[in-house]
Amino acid sequence: MLKTEHLIVPDWPAPSRVRSLQTTRLGGLSFPPYDSLNLGAHVGDSPLTVAANRNLLNPLVPSEPVWLEQVHGTQVMVAEQAGCAPRADACISHRPNAVCTVMTADCLPVLLCDTDATVVGAAHAGWRGLADGVIEATISAMGVPPGSLMAWLGPAIGPQAFEVGEEVRAAFMHHDIQASAAFESRGDKYLANIYLLARQRLNKLGVKNVYGGDFCTYSDPARFYSYRRDGQTGRMASLIWLSPT
Repeated sequence: MLKTEHLIVPDWPAPSRVRSLQTTRLGGLSFPPYDSLNLGAHVGDSPLTVAANRNLLNPLVPSEPVWLEQVHGTQVMVAEQAGCAPRADACISHRPNAVCTVMTADCLPVLLCDTDATVVGAAHAGWRGLADGVIEATISAMGVPPGSLMAWLGPAIGPQAFEVGEEVRAAFMHHDIQASAAFESRGDKYLANIYLLARQRLNKLGVKNVYGGDFCTYSDPARFYSYRRDGQTGRMASLIWLSPT
């Protein structure tokens, strides 16, 4: 079973019915370069080992997590209607015990819930999905006033490590000129603050209660996978669900 030190429990004032967990790379069975709690079945790791790693989560969750086939898009899946490996980059649920899950290794996981604990959601916000509106699509699918929502930003690549080209900056600037505040010039490249970009999108929608956002997957190899740092590597999971009471 996974130990407490292998996990991150989101630090946010979510209602007691809302349960959430963030895995790290610790506590699993995979060998390098996937060591050790790789939960991604699409990265070249042994399928049997990935399945065994996922089974380690069983005592911690009320049902099998919805494992999305993520494609850096904006499609939102309803957890209780999901089949096997649905193609989507976000998941929501209004029903107890349905576990919404996204996987990341530098991209930003965004967990969402409302103050009345009627709905939860998880979004995989890489820069493409974030620029194209995955957060907006997730909140729209949740079907509650955005002002009633709160968000937790999980481990992602930090602003001192996320170097991008002009095309990335232009994609965000096309949506909102205020996005310029999230880009710091570095020669002909930019350092992008994906946490600030997400906060801007959330705030513009009316989600004012935003927590987390103080990790850096790239600079913390002991705890986190980072595709930008390592290339061939594993994936972490961000999970959220409603308990019956």
